[in-house]
Amino acid sequence: MEAIHTPVLLEESLEALAIDPDGIYMDGTFGRGGHARALLARLGAGGSLLALDRDPQAVAAGSTLARRDPRFAIEHMPISRMEEVARRRGLFGRVSGLLLDLGVSSPQLEAPDRGFSFSLDGPLDMRMDTSNGQTAAQWLAQAKGEEIARVLWDYGEERRAGRIARAIVRARAERPLVTTCALGQIVAAASPNREPGKHPATRTFQAIRIHINRELDELRVCLANVCDLLTAGGRLVVISFHSLEDRIVKRFIRNEARGDRFPRGLPVTARETNARLRSIGKPVRPSSTEVAANPRARSALMRVAERLA
Repeated sequence: MEAIHTPVLLEESLEALAIDPDGIYMDGTFGRGGHARALLARLGAGGSLLALDRDPQAVAAGSTLARRDPRFAIEHMPISRMEEVARRRGLFGRVSGLLLDLGVSSPQLEAPDRGFSFSLDGPLDMRMDTSNGQTAAQWLAQAKGEEIARVLWDYGEERRAGRIARAIVRARAERPLVTTCALGQIVAAASPNREPGKHPATRTFQAIRIHINRELDELRVCLANVCDLLTAGGRLVVISFHSLEDRIVKRFIRNEARGDRFPRGLPVTARETNARLRSIGKPVRPSSTEVAANPRARSALMRVAERLA
């Protein structure tokens, strides 16, 4: 039986979207549709929701919903191709709200054959789109130790990156590294001083997953097109789960809210700066009640911005 995915910050994200019942909305990360179904419940007959996802299993789940609800459609696409999809469907510049719920869903984490979890033995895959691309096992089999260490440091902020990378290179010389538990054991053996309450392989698995799926690059490309995608007053809502993602989102909103840079002291109006967004409220974290019911929500952080006219 497939794991149930509990959407994080559900009510908060719907409120942040300031939903127009007749508006056009996009969900860049459908997952299993928790946010999408709740959003559809607030749309009227004239509203619509277009979702994207890289995961074929998520798209299959979304296709079932699309057959039941004519206001909804889904495409098998990464968020980096959101502009292409919106232009093809005639939605570019007309979107009332865009939701990005980043990271990995519970069904992905809890399916051993997907290879995202060090606690469930399975093939070392880690691809969000299982229909193409290099698996984690394939990358680890040929990457140089220096490259592995750089990925672990850059994307996992792993202090023992060099030590873990050398351990991986030694282990693969003896036998192919093809399962999640094998990788987890290698990392654990190379990490004698562990962080309290955290498995020693947590950062390594995060880093490799981000690298294999080019997650940060995907996010940057998507954000670069957001302002042109949204209509005036349209909302951008992003839920991130680690500091690397949130840093990109934070800087993007800050830069678009600041607009063009001028020398200090020049009498420039807000309109003349060509600012395209304004930040809405403070970053939102899950309540203690939500975290208690869904521990995976504990690291979530939501940022909201609005497209200026």
